[in-house]
Amino acid sequence: MSTFSHATTIPLIFVLLITTTSSTPTSSSSLHFSKSSRIILVEQTRKRALFEDSIMSTLAQAQSVLSSATALAMASTTQHDDGPSDPSDIKTAVVGPTHDCLDLLEDTLEQLSNVAYQGHHDPTDVQTWLSAALTNQVTCKESLLLTKQSHHNKATILLETLAHNMTRTLGNSLALYVNHVMNDKYYNYPSSSRPVGGGGRKLLLTEDDNKFPAWLPAAKRKLLEASVGELEPHAVVAKDGSGTHTSIAEAVRDVTAAAAVGTMAGGGGGGSGVIYVKAGTYKENLNFKTKQKNVVLVGDGKGKTVIVGSRNADDGSTTYDSATVAAMGDGFMARDLTIVNSAGPSKHQAVALRVGSDRAVIFRCSIQGYQDTLYTLSKRQFYRETDIYGTVDLIFGNSAVVFQNCNIYTRSGSRGDNFITAQGRTDPNQNTGISIHNCRIESDGSGAKTYLGRPWKEYSRTVVMQSVIGGHVASAGWAPWSGGFALKTLYYAEYMNSGPGAGISGRVSWPGYKGAVGPLEAGKFTVGQLIGGNSWLPSTGVSFDAGLIGV
Repeated sequence: MSTFSHATTIPLIFVLLITTTSSTPTSSSSLHFSKSSRIILVEQTRKRALFEDSIMSTLAQAQSVLSSATALAMASTTQHDDGPSDPSDIKTAVVGPTHDCLDLLEDTLEQLSNVAYQGHHDPTDVQTWLSAALTNQVTCKESLLLTKQSHHNKATILLETLAHNMTRTLGNSLALYVNHVMNDKYYNYPSSSRPVGGGGRKLLLTEDDNKFPAWLPAAKRKLLEASVGELEPHAVVAKDGSGTHTSIAEAVRDVTAAAAVGTMAGGGGGGSGVIYVKAGTYKENLNFKTKQKNVVLVGDGKGKTVIVGSRNADDGSTTYDSATVAAMGDGFMARDLTIVNSAGPSKHQAVALRVGSDRAVIFRCSIQGYQDTLYTLSKRQFYRETDIYGTVDLIFGNSAVVFQNCNIYTRSGSRGDNFITAQGRTDPNQNTGISIHNCRIESDGSGAKTYLGRPWKEYSRTVVMQSVIGGHVASAGWAPWSGGFALKTLYYAEYMNSGPGAGISGRVSWPGYKGAVGPLEAGKFTVGQLIGGNSWLPSTGVSFDAGLIGV
């Protein structure tokens, strides 16, 4: 209880200082202003307290359920002869939707802890964290809906209840923040500017989190455009044994372990490290957990360094867990490599790359699959000069993501129409959406009718701008998901596109389709505005256009 007392009494003290420090008589108009100001500030204080209480109570609930669900899953798993005897192995032993939900709940705890304890005053960070926490619960429920009866146990029932409850409470917290707290100047003061007094938790105080990982020397921070020789990687993976490791998973394990205890060359425990993967084909599934931050994978080039997996829905994987490479830890970067899900078009959902990492960068890569190739799950992401191949919903998820100077190819193999995007925004207060900027949308020769996107969730948001659209894209441009679902609440728009499929005269007439928007509206979906890239992309060394090109 004492945690909240500081957060709520400081503003009240501030109000009293404002309204009582003057001893001189005041006019009736200034007295009226003083009373009005006091009422407004007291109301702001009440709303801040409600928001803080909602975050802390949700955090406590999530921590409790994670502990209980992990214990239940552990008990269920150890009933089998090959079950783990060590609780630390639980995540590798649990499969199916239980695994997904535990993984997502761990990330949700990270996001809520960021809101409650991390030193920050950037409102977009908080909105991003809460948007991701909400997306995690929706994703858990998606996995549970696809659960086979054999997976429905006490742990999944508990997680299902939590996901349902947290979806509601997180939605309320996000609405409260966006509508009443986000633009509160007092609440978002840097710590040095706050009125003296109080203490308690460090909710939204300032901290420079835009610094690049402390473990990387300042001279070597242009990771994404430096030569391999300049990188001084922390591990080298080579199939022929000429490196420090022969598998990527082993290199990741050792590098992240060294980072955790602060023994990694180059300095302290501030992050993971650079892993150089030499040319070769690596048949592995990689999963970078929430705590594995700042992992950088560098290859020898598209088609040279290739990571291949084949998990898919038809063979029992959930969409979430089918990914060949999955990255949840913040600061994930990949450069000059190819990531493939080789399951084929008949296996339905089969993800090549899943990213739930904040401030993630994918540069000069090739991402190849069929249905659900690229899962841009959550948080802020940037893709540059990357090729993406797929068929149905080849880019999907609920992150704030910008694709810039990328090639997006639909390919043969789908049994029906192809859809470039399926954006999954479930709440109008989430700062998420897909932006395809200065890209090429082409076909590899498939004759399938293609659409720019369809609304996977109610507030689906996608913008295509200053891109070349091939003639394989249907004149309607966009397709419905099911009947009239989301046609009034979605947000789809286009800006200054070219190519044979760019004409908008035959486009859909849905209420949510904005048609050809102007530069002011399109600017909201640029690197500078949608993902705040000006504050964090320069340190990576990747090229980017912060705004609209030529405007």
